[in-house]
Amino acid sequence: MQLKVGEIVEGTVKSLTKFGAFVALDATTTGLVHISEVAHAYVSDIHDYLTEGQTVRVKIIGIDEAGKISLSIKRAQEQQ
Repeated sequence: MQLKVGEIVEGTVKSLTKFGAFVALDATTTGLVHISEVAHAYVSDIHDYLTEGQTVRVKIIGIDEAGKISLSIKRAQEQQ
């Protein structure tokens, strides 16, 4: 899957941690939504907003040199 910063794609929440959610974009590509990028409001417990297996729209906000993908749910919502 060829991804570009700024692109909005759909993915599936694979796992939740206290610092964010890992979202599968396809069978081999996973990115991280940091807890600060989940909602416009302050998020103290990510489980209040997301569940494993949930389909979400995310915006790709960064891809580092190691290939790690940073995602944002709140920025994807702004562009609907």
